[in-house]
Amino acid sequence: MDMLHFKLELPLQSTEHVLGVQLILTFSYQLHRMSTFVMQSMAFFQSSFAVPGSQLYVNGDLRLQQKQPLSHGGLDVRYNVSVINGTSPFAHDYDLTHIVAAYQERNVTTILTDPNPIWLVGRAAEAPFVINAVIRYPMEVISYLPGFWEMIKFAWIQYVSILLIFLWVFERIKRFVFQNQVVTTIPVTAVPQGELYKQHLS
Repeated sequence: MDMLHFKLELPLQSTEHVLGVQLILTFSYQLHRMSTFVMQSMAFFQSSFAVPGSQLYVNGDLRLQQKQPLSHGGLDVRYNVSVINGTSPFAHDYDLTHIVAAYQERNVTTILTDPNPIWLVGRAAEAPFVINAVIRYPMEVISYLPGFWEMIKFAWIQYVSILLIFLWVFERIKRFVFQNQVVTTIPVTAVPQGELYKQHLS
């Protein structure tokens, strides 16, 4: 399991206190097996506490969420755009509610699960507020639409495996029928077709 560890220090004045945190982490998420997919994703975290703190420790998993399967061919870059439009002159593009709502409209997103926040108190005067985070990348199950030849390959494997079983069963049934004379048979002498033709002419 891969892991990202980072530490962020926020300078504060001696009279300032931190009672809560809202954190947006942005990532470049890439898949290169079965489906080639590249996107700019994010993980949103917020937490509030009753007492001022000196440090926040977060340890969670960045998980992939899909509303629809990925395509099997080509490079999918439909979401390879910044989560926050830093070039926009409009204030609503930087509003947290707008950012989260626009992000949730995507069919493929990431989410920070089980962050397990730990709030540490006792900040010294002029000491910065510290955010210490560990982000893990667990193994994911990716849903995608297979291509034609991939479907043919798996269908052929399944067809052959079933065919072999049926051939074996039918062979056993045939042996049982002939060895135990289950079906009544009448022996008939085979006559060449040429002789039948001659007898008909005579």
